[in-house]
Amino acid sequence: VPDGDSKIDHYVLEYRKTNFEGPPRAKEEQPWMVVEGIKGTEYTLSGLKFDMKYMNFRVRACNKAVAGEFSEPVTLETRAFMFRLDASTCHQNLRVEELSVEWDATGGKVQDVKARDKDGKGRTASPANSPAR
Repeated sequence: VPDGDSKIDHYVLEYRKTNFEGPPRAKEEQPWMVVEGIKGTEYTLSGLKFDMKYMNFRVRACNKAVAGEFSEPVTLETRAFMFRLDASTCHQNLRVEELSVEWDATGGKVQDVKARDKDGKGRTASPANSPAR
């Protein structure tokens, strides 16, 4: 094949959910999802859900005329680390809701607390007394 015809123009990535660890199964019920037009040799697949424990991936190279054969599929695990955020103990500038965390530069949930010293001078509560952890 002449050099001009064999130059890789882009890659096609296909992936699907599987319930099995280890080598990909020949017959899977899940359809392949397709990502076309990948120009580089690295790609970040976003939007995966944590319930997709195992995923099959395969890729093929394409030039301007034809697509090559798919690579041997590989199976990867999308591990999830489960944790909870506690609104009562988080940093004072974080607004924590059930499924989101938002930075609030005004320190929304803790207002400037004034305390009185023995000599009557006002002072701002020290960071040691704030709920920041």
